[in-house]
Parts: sequence; C-alpha cells; structure tokens
Amino acid sequence: MALLRRKSTISDTIPTASMADIAFLLLIFFLVSTTFDDEIGLQVVLPALGPQSEQEVSPQNLIYFQVQPDGSIVLRRGNDTAERRITGRQVESTMRQELISNTEAIAVVQTSPQATYEDMITVLDGIQGAGATRFSLQLLED
Repeated sequence: MALLRRKSTISDTIPTASMADIAFLLLIFFLVSTTFDDEIGLQVVLPALGPQSEQEVSPQNLIYFQVQPDGSIVLRRGNDTAERRITGRQVESTMRQELISNTEAIAVVQTSPQATYEDMITVLDGIQGAGATRFSLQLLED
C-alpha cells in the first residue's frame, strides 16, 4: 500500500491582491471623517448702498492711522500736518480718546503695501476694541 503524501501549499509570500481595496477604504474613511475648520476672517459689516452712496465727511472728523513698512503707526488728525508715532498697543486708547472728544470720528487706516498683514490687523483690532463703528481702509501711497 502506497502512502499518499499531501503536497504542502504553504507559501512564504504575503498575498497583496486585496491591499489596494484596503487602501482605498482607508482613504475614503479618512476623507469622510475629517472635519475642516471654517476660515475666520475680519468681521466687517458693510452698509447697504442707497441711492446716494457717497457722503461728504468733514476733515476734522478723520483720524488717520498710517501703517508703515517697519510696523510703526503714524497718527494724523484731519487736515493737520502734525504727525505722531504710536505703537499697536496705543491704537485702542488713542481711538477711545478721539471718540470721547468727537462722537463723529472716523478712523482711516492707510496701510503701506510693504507692511505686514499682522500690523494692519493690530490697528483694526484696536479700533474695534475702542468701540468705533466707522472706519475706512486705504492703501498708503508712497
């Protein structure tokens, strides 16, 4: 009687036929389960344009905050040529004082193209922190 030996089918390789399926399932899982943060931007409410979109503004109501390329801020009032340098921390207190003396004050933020975005935001945060609701954004021409 002859003994039949079974042939061993043990392989030393790893089956990779279903690896692509597993990779795509993991990819789909991570795409579906990932949450993206909403972008947080400047909270600026623009007025609705009426029949007359331009208004006359008295120059004595304007307070200019000129953001320089080096990050310094030059303060100027209306048509006055006198300038004063302030820091970003002084913007809020300066604007508060202006609003106390003139409730019709309008902050004009003039930013140099070479200034950083962070410096402009510091000025806008100071103006908003002072409670001002009227301001204008302009590009500072060299």
